[in-house]
Amino acid sequence: MKLNLCTLVIPILIFVCGIARAVERPNIVFLLSDDQTARAMGCAGNGDVITPHLDKLASDGVRFSNHYNTTAICMASRCCALTGLYEYRHGCNFEHGDLERRFIEQSYPVLLRKAGYFTGFAGKIGFVIQGEKFDTLAPLFDQWAGGPGQTFYETAKNEGIAKYADKYPHCSRAYGAWAQDFFKSAKGSGKPFCMSISFKAPHMPFTPDPIDMKLYEGKTFKRPLNYGVENAKHLSQQSQTSRAATGYREWVNDYDDTAAKYYALITGVDAAVGMIREGLEREGFDKNTVIIFTSDNGYNSGSHGFGDKVIPYEEGSKSPLIIYDPRLPKQHAGATSNAITGNVDMAATIFALSGEAAPAGIDGKNLLPLLTNPKGQVRDALPLFNFWGNQSAQSMAVVTPEWKYIYWYYGEGMKPTEELFNVGQDGYEMANLAGESGYAEPLKAMRKLYAAELAAMKEKVVQEHGYEAYPILFDRNVPWAEKTPVLTTLKPKSGGEGEGEKSKKMKQRK
Repeated sequence: MKLNLCTLVIPILIFVCGIARAVERPNIVFLLSDDQTARAMGCAGNGDVITPHLDKLASDGVRFSNHYNTTAICMASRCCALTGLYEYRHGCNFEHGDLERRFIEQSYPVLLRKAGYFTGFAGKIGFVIQGEKFDTLAPLFDQWAGGPGQTFYETAKNEGIAKYADKYPHCSRAYGAWAQDFFKSAKGSGKPFCMSISFKAPHMPFTPDPIDMKLYEGKTFKRPLNYGVENAKHLSQQSQTSRAATGYREWVNDYDDTAAKYYALITGVDAAVGMIREGLEREGFDKNTVIIFTSDNGYNSGSHGFGDKVIPYEEGSKSPLIIYDPRLPKQHAGATSNAITGNVDMAATIFALSGEAAPAGIDGKNLLPLLTNPKGQVRDALPLFNFWGNQSAQSMAVVTPEWKYIYWYYGEGMKPTEELFNVGQDGYEMANLAGESGYAEPLKAMRKLYAAELAAMKEKVVQEHGYEAYPILFDRNVPWAEKTPVLTTLKPKSGGEGEGEKSKKMKQRK
């Protein structure tokens, strides 16, 4: 029998091409806003803020309603997202030290670049490598538009995006323009890409784009249900000594004007998200690019009378998280997951998307199974930490979908305090149930989860960054008299302010 060569070759080619498509690595876009609380999106039920592009991203993908930053302050949180490690393991935060090179070397952008990805970063990176200048970060990426310190809202003042200043004088849309150009370069590289943008917005000082501010001028806004200092009387005495309680009083003194500027800045980020999606579609990347949008910490915005972040209550520690994977069947679009997720999960998820193995022993979890099973869980509980600022306001907490337990260790002039909130039913944390009858069992269960996280800290805490005392300080079974001698060991030998922060002496707020 005479065989037609085409009848043999064509099916083989179709089969091979099918395999190639099946193993094709997706492009990855990681977007990080700065100080955006979880409720500050229309898709999260906020009717005051204008976020059409984020709302569309959520309707196309999966929104996570219980996403926490394990440390709710920028420097530490950004390193958690990059490395997949808790703060006490990577050791980078204000007053604790800069990021050791060994940790940046195992971060997702560095390892994905080694694995063949075309990588780029723009915006506020928020840290430096220990003992090195800020500029040594740039060679870790194929394209770099990162800025030191807090960066600037004025586009022209940010070297990496200054060329967009004439058309986009405010940085949020300028980062969108930078992304569109990045996509063109990535297309020319012939490689899959991983692009990360860290927006300055909506970080204080609140300086929105006039284009966006016009949408909010003269408006009044709905206060949170727990708004005002009168709704903090049931909270720990320690929390009242935090910067969130003593500073940022504009949220209490002039809520409408402050909210207008805050929301306008978020609308600017939203516009940039729209530009990014337009750029992906224009370059033909929209069918194979996964977009992750989140923030480095939440914002209290006047809840309980608190101003900024840092403390482990819901508004300050929770941020938006949306993951959109266009390769998934449409029936999964628009889902909401109440699984407990954390900033440490960003690296683990990005590694899973790329097909590259995550570094052994990281703390983050791969969230991809939740995209098709949003009712699932990837962990039983997540720890939350504050190792920075007033010692009296430092704490450790653990949260589940239903409960949150906080232990405030400080006992000089105040009593070490436990707090238990049924966050599944009391999302505004209006009732501390730790001392209430009828809640002995959930308190016992949360103490057990807390003890497990504390034991992990004792085993894995990084050295030489001023964390060694915390396994003792956060141990609720150690009396205060035994904790006071170790307080003097909290300060590291040097570092921890970050390039730009040292020279400005923190004139710009963290």
